[in-house]
Order: sequence, then structure tokens, then C-alpha cells
Amino acid sequence: MTFECLGLPAPILRALADAGHAAPTDVQRAALPAALKGRDLTIASSTGSGKTAAYLLPALQRTLAAPRDGARSAGPRVLVLAPTRELALQVTQAAATYGRHLSALRVATIVGGVPYGAQLKALRGRLDILVATPGRLLDHLRTGKACLDGVELLVLDEADRMLDLGFIDDIRTIADHLPQARQTLMLSATFAGPVGRLAQSLLTDPQRVEVASHTDTHAGIEQRLHWADDGTHKDALLDHLLTLRDVDQALVFTSTQRDAEGLAERLAELGHQVAALHGGMPQGRRNRVLQGLRQRRLRVLVATDVAARGIDVPTISHVINYGLPLKPEDYVHRIGRTGRAGRTGLAVTLAERRDGGMIRRIQQYTTQSIPVATIGGLEPRRVERSPAASRGAAAPSGPRRRSAFGAASHGARPARRRA
Repeated sequence: MTFECLGLPAPILRALADAGHAAPTDVQRAALPAALKGRDLTIASSTGSGKTAAYLLPALQRTLAAPRDGARSAGPRVLVLAPTRELALQVTQAAATYGRHLSALRVATIVGGVPYGAQLKALRGRLDILVATPGRLLDHLRTGKACLDGVELLVLDEADRMLDLGFIDDIRTIADHLPQARQTLMLSATFAGPVGRLAQSLLTDPQRVEVASHTDTHAGIEQRLHWADDGTHKDALLDHLLTLRDVDQALVFTSTQRDAEGLAERLAELGHQVAALHGGMPQGRRNRVLQGLRQRRLRVLVATDVAARGIDVPTISHVINYGLPLKPEDYVHRIGRTGRAGRTGLAVTLAERRDGGMIRRIQQYTTQSIPVATIGGLEPRRVERSPAASRGAAAPSGPRRRSAFGAASHGARPARRRA
């Protein structure tokens, strides 16, 4: 299948060619034909699979049919809801990329952490696409500043994450302001439990598209698990990893905002080009940090899960889990930040003994074992047995293997760590 076979308008085809997209990805091949016909869809696809274009291309096609004479109501024709500011801004950037040859295309972003003035101005006129986080959009709805009467397509991107962040009531309230006769596309890592119930209430006879799930092998991403005795040992492991020559750019995950700030400060004192990124930062500062990452002024970004959601920087060669995620599915989203755009990546998890339960849940969720590795001179004093990925799964066997760091992994009792 080619994009031309889908009957996309010439301006969109030109933009896809400009962006270097020669053919649809798997999720685009599965979703685009039905989405372009107006079907409701539930889409389960992994990070980096091209799911954003799977809903933006049908959205842009709709804008070409929009009347330009002011006959239609104010407000957007397409509404995209995203869980975080970073993902909303990424979607807006993608809309500009794919819609670069569409004349008079109007796209607005409504997110928290920025002044209301520019957002109110954007909401007063005709909009083709509105990308918003639920909380800030609901603020504008309550004050009567947002009009959603003309929405023909609703997209819920990373719906599972929006529910995790407590947006379910906001989403239902926003949906009550939309026309009943609309198309709805819902993207999520899972459609079980509350996400599935929300889909049943918002979608009409949806077609299910599931291309890449959390059990995929992440062929382009090498995963490693390093056991640490304590926080000091974990710091030593991290410091060693960040000195390796093959680190192009590293994304280091922490569990809390305070940890992100503290770790970034310590790494800066060691001479790293580093910054923190978390949800408690003003939007202007967050934008400057992301710009610094994309322009390669930063080599290390220390971030929390919420802040890093939606980051798409192909030069991130390493993801390091310094603090473990709160949920197993967040591990999948974390490691998906590397190995993008056809590149390979390395995902390293630094775990203490108390983290064994979460390691077990991650391996059960992904149905994969995370190979254990050691670094010469930084071996743990206590040998930890990696929990099996699922019932009946066994740790890798066979001859000793060498980790990506030149240290033995599996099959040998590690030596005591040198002082």
C-alpha cells in the first residue's frame, strides 16, 4: 500500500513526501482506510509506530472540505485531546508538518501553564484543528469561551494515560459538549477496564485496530537490568553509563519531580550538559529544555514520566530508568523513547532489591525477561535472581555473554564490588 492508494489529497501527499514518508507504517495501513471513510476506531499501537499520522491525515482531509466563507460555526472542526502539554505540542507540530501545503490551515493548542490571552484569541475564530489537554479546555468551556458545536472528529490520544491522570470526568464533560453525530478515534495502550468502558460510551460500533502491543519484542532496543546495592551504588552505575562514548543523548527517568531536579543538579556538577524536565516547571522553561534537547545543546535529560510523554527525538540513544515507573505500562512508554526512526537504542534499568516486585510486574506485563548485566568493578555485592517474565519463563541460559558495557552477564557469579 502507498499513500497515493488511499486517495489522500495532493497537498497532503506532497507534505508526506517532504517529510520523507515513502509508505504507510503498519498502524497507518490498518487504520487509515477505515478512518478516511468516517468509521469510529479504537487503535492500540506502540510508541513510535506512526499512530499520530494515522489520525492526523484523516483530520487534515476533513479540513479541505470545510467551508471558508464563515458559514460554519466558530470553533474547531477537529478536536484532539492529549494527556500532557508535551504530547499536545508534538501533535500540533505534526499537524503543521503534514498540513504545510494546505492554505489557511488554522491549528491551535490549548494547554495549561501558559497565559490565557493567546488561547482566548484563537478560540474566538474559526479553527480547523484544536489540540488540547482536558483540564485547560474544560476551563474555557466553563467560562463559555470555547465552542465545540462544529466538531466532526474527536481524537483521544493516549486515553489510558489521560485516565491515569484523573481526566475521565473531564473527558466525559467535554464529550457532552460535542455533537452526537461525529467520528471518534481512540488510541490507547490497552482497552481493558475503565478505558474499555469509556470507549463503549463514546464510540459507535468501532472497528478495532491492534498492530503493536506491549508484548512486542522491541527489536531495535536492547534492554538491560543492573542490580544496585543502594543509592550510592546506583549513582556510580549511572555515572559510568553516562561516560560511555556511544551515548549520543540519554533520557534518564526518575520517579518524582524532586528526584529529577536533584539528579540533574548533581550531574551538572559533574560536567554533564543536562537539564530536568517535569510537570511542575513553567511552560516556557519546559519549551526551552525541549528545544535544547532537539538542538543537541543537552546530552542528558532527567525527566519524570508525565513530562517525557510525547518526546520524539531520534538522537536519544539511551534510556536509563534511574527510578522505576509506578506502572508496568509506563516502562514500555519509557523505553520507546529510544530506537526511533529506524535507529537502535539501549534501555537500562537500575534496580535495588526493593524494586524486585516492580521488575516482576514489568516482565509479566511485557511477557519478556530483562537480561541482567554487570559492569566490571561495579558488581553488586548481593546476587539478585531476575524474576521470570511469566509462568514457565526462565532466565537466559548458555555460555557467558558480554553486556553492551563490556561486562559479563548471566551464567557467572559476580565478584564483590571494589571500594
